[in-house]
Amino acid sequence: MNYFCRMRYKFYTLIAILLFATTAGAQEKWSLVRCVEYAMANNISIKQTDLQSKLAELTYKQSKLSQIPSLNFSVSPSYNSGRNQDPVTFSLITQSYFSSGMQLQSSADIFNWFSKKNTIAANQWELEAAKANTDKLKNDIALTVANAYLQILLAKEQEKIAGVQLQQSQAQLSNTRKMVDAGALPELNASELEAQVARDSSTLISARGAVTQNILTLKAYMALDAAAPFEVDTPPVEMIPVEKIADLQPDFVYKLAIANMPQQKANDFKLKAAEKSTTAARGNLYPTISIFGSLGSGYANYFNVPNYRRSFAGIDTTGLKTNVGGIYYDVYTPVFVQQRIGDIKSEAFFTQLNENFRQSVGLSISVPIFNGYVAKTNYRRSKINITNLQLQKQLDDQTLKQNIYQAYNAALVALEKFNAGKKAVETAERTYNFALKRYEVGMMPTFELITNQNNLFRARLENALNQFDYVFKMKVLEFYKGQGLKL
Repeated sequence: MNYFCRMRYKFYTLIAILLFATTAGAQEKWSLVRCVEYAMANNISIKQTDLQSKLAELTYKQSKLSQIPSLNFSVSPSYNSGRNQDPVTFSLITQSYFSSGMQLQSSADIFNWFSKKNTIAANQWELEAAKANTDKLKNDIALTVANAYLQILLAKEQEKIAGVQLQQSQAQLSNTRKMVDAGALPELNASELEAQVARDSSTLISARGAVTQNILTLKAYMALDAAAPFEVDTPPVEMIPVEKIADLQPDFVYKLAIANMPQQKANDFKLKAAEKSTTAARGNLYPTISIFGSLGSGYANYFNVPNYRRSFAGIDTTGLKTNVGGIYYDVYTPVFVQQRIGDIKSEAFFTQLNENFRQSVGLSISVPIFNGYVAKTNYRRSKINITNLQLQKQLDDQTLKQNIYQAYNAALVALEKFNAGKKAVETAERTYNFALKRYEVGMMPTFELITNQNNLFRARLENALNQFDYVFKMKVLEFYKGQGLKL
């Protein structure tokens, strides 16, 4: 009994796990918001652009730190042999020895016509421009992902319409087949409907393929593995928030776009950076005043230097005579001899460092006289760059305004087509219902019924396309406000 209880418990547990897994899997649908957020975090192009922002940030931080005085420590150990200069006494010697020089140096600019200050400001504006470029790419990716998502919803809607069309054709074929078998209708009616069912089946297969293709396109924008399970949430298109077109007049949208679009911000930041770079380049044309200082010392260790002691060994005649009162006497000189008593030992390491310790401090003035026209060329090049950026800003602003007016016109046309499409569907539905009733009582041939059914199918497809096209055109117009997409 206990065995069966345990087995039943395990069975119920397994069923619960499977139900939970199925429920969790069913909840893994991708909404438009989730798709955009995932793309923002994983799109490779965005990651690359973000790296450019980080590089610009490093350049800015490094330029700020350049204001701090430089400090460098150097050590130069060496082995010396032959005729060379003593590193301590600076006299010429012929001796082998090991030496090491140590030096601590520091320097700082006192005044450079604010060249460093303006360079720092230029790098800061370049950093802001890099961030704006990243924001621009994120906005572009968000709009692209939104369009791909809407294309999936459109493809699914077209698949649904194609499925309904196929069901209608199959139901008509079933009814017609019964009437043909009963002798009420000719075989031609059934054959025509069979051909229509085949065409509708092909249309449904194509619609399903379009759904898969659009899903793969969206995955590519999101940097999601093409083989990963993926199912989008399919809310009714009416649930997607869309602003009223009356609130999106082109002049109003353009004013917001100039203030908020990342591209316009990036252009402003780049222009400010160029102006600061020009001021910094002009500062390089004038003298620079710097202060410098250093601390140094040295050590030398001599090898096998003999040490001699001089001692008195007596006197000896020089061979010279001196006249003293008419008498010549020999001239004598003391004789000394050198006795080697060992080798000279170098002083201790730290003792030498202390004895050889030296300091220096000074003021440096660097006056640019002629350096290949480099500084002046850089200054003139920076001025030309400002003019180029000003022209680019004007061009981008003109392009933005033109795009906004075109987007507004496209949204108006899409809205009118959508409204007209709804009326066309209503008319086609009424016509089809009348034709179906006439067909059922034998007052209309099959070909005309199929024609009315196809007209309704095309009207529904066209309406779905118009509706999604209208939503996307409105999203583009909202996008130009520079305040993000309402998802």
